[in-house]
Amino acid sequence: MVNDLRKATGAGLMKCKKALVDANGNVEEAVTILRKQGEAFAAKKADRDAKDGVIESYIHLGGKVGVLIEVNCETDFVARNADFRAFVKDLCLHIAATAPTCVNREEVPEELVTKEREIASAQAEGKPPMAVQKIVEGKLEKFFAQSVLLDQPFVKTPEKTVRELVTETIQRTGENIQIRRFTRYQLGA
Repeated sequence: MVNDLRKATGAGLMKCKKALVDANGNVEEAVTILRKQGEAFAAKKADRDAKDGVIESYIHLGGKVGVLIEVNCETDFVARNADFRAFVKDLCLHIAATAPTCVNREEVPEELVTKEREIASAQAEGKPPMAVQKIVEGKLEKFFAQSVLLDQPFVKTPEKTVRELVTETIQRTGENIQIRRFTRYQLGA
């Protein structure tokens, strides 16, 4: 069970064993425990400077879509690591496939959020006021999941968001990792 949990989460052997003990052998609960630990670990690293990293490029077959991304980490040791570079390459492929507009919610222009909120309110017109609020918030969450890179389901493993993928990479490397910026080019767009 420990080995299966390790393959599923990428966590260390002893962490998996402890999570299974804490979850009384329940694998799903152990996964939840490990994910919470990973998020806490990532939160501790969040205020550390990430001034090293890589700039990666990707040109899709046929040359119709190209992506340029900057992902930062704390040391050049991690920046040169094959696992980190594969992570960055996967981010490029994801951006080419999903066309997000920004890295995080803070980068979404307030006018665009207001416009989306107004559209959702108009679509929910005639419903009870409490339902309208929930409908508007649900539609905003869906909008963010489509346009914000960190909130998007990752194309290779849709059950995880890109944010969760970043958290897992922080856990594996032991360093703060930040997606600084990206540009996606599409021929004719």
